[in-house]
Amino acid sequence: MTQTGRNARSVQVLGIDAGGTMTDTFFVDAEGDFVVGKAQTTPANEAQGLLESSREGLEHWGLTLEDALRNIQTGVYSGTAMLNRVVQRKGLRVGLIVNAGMEDFHRMGRAIQAYLGFAYEDRIHINTHYYDDPLVPRDLTRGVAERIDMMGTVVIPLNEETARTVARELIAEDVEGIVISLLHSYKNPTHERRVRDIIEEEIRASGKTIPVFASTDYYPVRKETHRTNTTVLEAYAAEPSRQTLHGISGAFKDHGSRFDFRVMATHGGTISWKAKELARTIVSGPIGGGIGAQYLGEKLGYRNIACSDIGGTSFDVALITQGELTIRNDPDMARLVLSLPLVAMDSVGAGAGSFVRLDPYTKAIKLGPDSAGYRVGVCWAESGIDTVSVSDCHVVLGYLNPDNFLGGQVKLDRQRAWDAVKVQLADPLGLSVEDAAAGVIELLDAELRDYMRAMISGKGYSPGSFTCFSYGGAGPVHTYGYTEGLGFEDVIVPAWAAGFSAFGCAAADFEYRYDKSLDINIDTDAHEADKAAQAEMLQAAWDELTERVLEEFERNGYASDKVALQPGFRMQYRGQLNDLEIESPIGSAGNADDWDRLVDTFNDTYGRVYAASARSPELGYSVTGAIMRGTVPIPKPKIPEEELQDAAPPREARIGTRQFYRKGRWVEARLYQMEALLPGNQIVGPAIIESDATTFVVPDGFETWLDEHRLFHLKEL
Repeated sequence: MTQTGRNARSVQVLGIDAGGTMTDTFFVDAEGDFVVGKAQTTPANEAQGLLESSREGLEHWGLTLEDALRNIQTGVYSGTAMLNRVVQRKGLRVGLIVNAGMEDFHRMGRAIQAYLGFAYEDRIHINTHYYDDPLVPRDLTRGVAERIDMMGTVVIPLNEETARTVARELIAEDVEGIVISLLHSYKNPTHERRVRDIIEEEIRASGKTIPVFASTDYYPVRKETHRTNTTVLEAYAAEPSRQTLHGISGAFKDHGSRFDFRVMATHGGTISWKAKELARTIVSGPIGGGIGAQYLGEKLGYRNIACSDIGGTSFDVALITQGELTIRNDPDMARLVLSLPLVAMDSVGAGAGSFVRLDPYTKAIKLGPDSAGYRVGVCWAESGIDTVSVSDCHVVLGYLNPDNFLGGQVKLDRQRAWDAVKVQLADPLGLSVEDAAAGVIELLDAELRDYMRAMISGKGYSPGSFTCFSYGGAGPVHTYGYTEGLGFEDVIVPAWAAGFSAFGCAAADFEYRYDKSLDINIDTDAHEADKAAQAEMLQAAWDELTERVLEEFERNGYASDKVALQPGFRMQYRGQLNDLEIESPIGSAGNADDWDRLVDTFNDTYGRVYAASARSPELGYSVTGAIMRGTVPIPKPKIPEEELQDAAPPREARIGTRQFYRKGRWVEARLYQMEALLPGNQIVGPAIIESDATTFVVPDGFETWLDEHRLFHLKEL
């Protein structure tokens, strides 16, 4: 949201969302007011796009970048660079040490990895089905002789000589990192840690500097492939991303900043870019939007929220139920299964920059999954692109103002878009240019609408129980299309939708989280002594994780008395396949009464997530994991609160009209300047509300009104 006002403004917080297409910055001052900046992403040097976006946003406050950076206390980064590095298999040269005889298990992976990310037809056709290269090739994988069983018992002692031999071999291969992942090390870490020590001895003897990553030091959790993949990511992708973040931090320090960047982590908190487990930040941009929606909902009383984020490359959806985001413990990403706590999000590779092509055999329109990214489309003469994108269709149909893209930073050419759509889509389909472009938009909206409906109903809910938040640079352009007919309780577009993920970064807690797998099983009618023993076992895990949390905060200059600790656990009924993550109602556990309180909390949560009648306490209980979160409070953005004005928009908000094509006809759409609209204003479509960073389309059959928090409410007439 653009704000003007005080000259002596102290900027406190910077939130960043570096997407594949645009880089958003979000500044918060000491009063909680905020401003959004936007610029094209610069993949070759991310710092350049970040600095440009920052300058663009701060201009609205009349501040230079140097003026603002002097006072900023904290900066939070989110982006897709690490994920892109994994997708493109452009990581470091890494060696992997596993059990002798298990050298092939990493490249084999879990069976699901053979078809993750494929449409059904691509799974079954040999011409379209392919296998990704493993992160670590077979010739850089070695085995050591040892075996620990699933209960943590040593079956075959570690042969230390085999460990020394494989260490020397990998050092000679000039690897840039060595990962160790032995079977069941989460149960008994002694062998894995001894192998780690031996490797470090050999590295010192060689005179080289090679980091070593033992899975037990990073992710002491069950599921071997998940754990191995995640630890490999630390060496393969997290370390080069750390260098990227180091460069960004240095670029801002060159302009006067005094803070160290934090990064949005997969679990919804933020961690330092210097954190040990940086792979936790592999996907951070979409997470910021979910955290922002949760924060906004908490402040304004929205308990059930369907979060929808459309950028240039993807459509990301998450559900908030009863104020809580769901956490998945073994997600998949970049066609890999991982052991990371991840805010549950579903994504479709379709956005405003998605390329549009015709199937050569069926002539059907195909969207993506590749995208123009920051190059927008054919409509930008400097893009170097010759394939039509969704944005080209926007320009042809009158959705976008070619002279006001990114506030005029990028000039779009409607004729170039028109010509490209005519040649590539309209003529082969025997349609007019307008109908071909409109067909693309209708197809995209229908796909997104069906996807959102399926995701909500597939979890047992109805859209009528949810408020839909629509954001992202392209979200407001498509909000009406993918929400039409779903029956949401309300549809909301924040005035700062274009920078909403960066807003979420600014609202996120400084938080470290650590997990540990457990196997605690107990009958529902167990004796008091047994309950107390299980409570003590859980507490021992919490104590271990607490040390790791406090160690990370100490590394960032925070003493333990500044950290608020929140234990948690994962529990399920015995014999069931899926567990639930539960926030502990007690700070510590040590007796039977404590155990009963944990069980009662689980039963209450289970009944709320599923149904009270689905609870099955007669099966007994299994604790599958311990969780410890540590947080330090930070300044957060203030939700705007302004007085309501008249329903009629002020004259200065009206900036003319533009032809807009929909449902087979051109109509005259009224144009409004978003920042000039006042709370209480109502607008009936067809209308287009423009901002430098986004465009909100309100077609005929829809109306919107702006509330006191600068949230647009969209309604079907």
